[in-house]
Amino acid sequence: MDGLPSEKPNEPDGEPQRAPAAALPAMSASSMPPLSRLLPLGHELPFVQPSSYLRPKLRSHTIPVTTTPMSPIDDEQLQGLKGLRDFLRVRTSYDVLPLSFRLIVLDNDLLIKKSLDILIQNGIVSAPLWDSHHSRFAGLLTATDYINLIQYYCQFPEHIDDVEKFRLSSLRDIERAIGVLPLETISVHPSRPLYEACSRMLRSRARRIPLVDIDHETQRETVVSVITQYRILKFIAVNTEQHTMLLKQTVREINLGTYNNLATAKMTDTVLEVINLMVVHNISAVPVIDKNNVVLNVFEAVDVIPCIKGGVYDELKSTVGEALSRRPDDFQGIYTCQEDDRLDSIFTTIRQSRVHRLVVIDDNWHLKGIISLSDILRYVLFCGEEGASLQP
Repeated sequence: MDGLPSEKPNEPDGEPQRAPAAALPAMSASSMPPLSRLLPLGHELPFVQPSSYLRPKLRSHTIPVTTTPMSPIDDEQLQGLKGLRDFLRVRTSYDVLPLSFRLIVLDNDLLIKKSLDILIQNGIVSAPLWDSHHSRFAGLLTATDYINLIQYYCQFPEHIDDVEKFRLSSLRDIERAIGVLPLETISVHPSRPLYEACSRMLRSRARRIPLVDIDHETQRETVVSVITQYRILKFIAVNTEQHTMLLKQTVREINLGTYNNLATAKMTDTVLEVINLMVVHNISAVPVIDKNNVVLNVFEAVDVIPCIKGGVYDELKSTVGEALSRRPDDFQGIYTCQEDDRLDSIFTTIRQSRVHRLVVIDDNWHLKGIISLSDILRYVLFCGEEGASLQP
């Protein structure tokens, strides 16, 4: 089967085929400090913030002060969240898919080295795995699997020759050897409610979920596609503006994201050092800062893939700056926000751009926190729900 273009994680390439939202004014970057002051030469990447015009206006002092204690979530916010949840319960995972798409499925007997070449050649960062011996879905190959392989290489350097011989079916053995808790192998039927797919992803720490159907003639499993958290949030943003526009509380008010014990890196750190940070903290991205805590970039798990192209593990000793220079020319940059940005403005950014996380900064571009797509999806599904936890 054909592959997918660009860096998209083996997800359908088309935009959601629902009624698109009306075009909004282009976001202004005039208030941003000069990038030349923030980025070393060769790393002048665009930074994008949610539209400032969507920030809440100061309330008039003439508004009478209520004596009733304010609810943690006001009625309008609750109404917006309820609308989103109702939407996710009536829509199916199949609805998220565009009218046409392509999918790459890798056989479990394929050499890991060859699978890496296939991902790079097709511009994707994940692929479903297939057990041809039993004709069934066998899991999902992601950048995390290559990070685990690197950890194995570092822990058992005497077995370097074996690394080249590993097949995709060996991924679980590698996890056991390095003591990594494997992610649960999950999937969902495409006709099930989208709310169910979201819940399964959040509860299993997965960032994408394969859609697996049953062939009525053979009664065997067949992989239909893979949907990601980004694809789901994009689908929500495009089709439910009447609900997302009600989410006017700020990032600070709803405590969205992570702000304590953040793992960070410098441009001069080695790729291997950053990989170790990802493994220790169980994260998929590390903000890159300078000595003044100013955000320069973000090193993502997918940035590891070009570093081991062709099995050249020596490139793991290269610096973060050198690794980031290998990104494709169409890389869209880093998306940022501030704690006073509202959730509706974040959904506007998701509707207009390909966003995988938001780095929270202050007016001087100092790192404050990071908001993952899991954080946003978890808030939409579970905030205010009795017995639900907003913690991963």
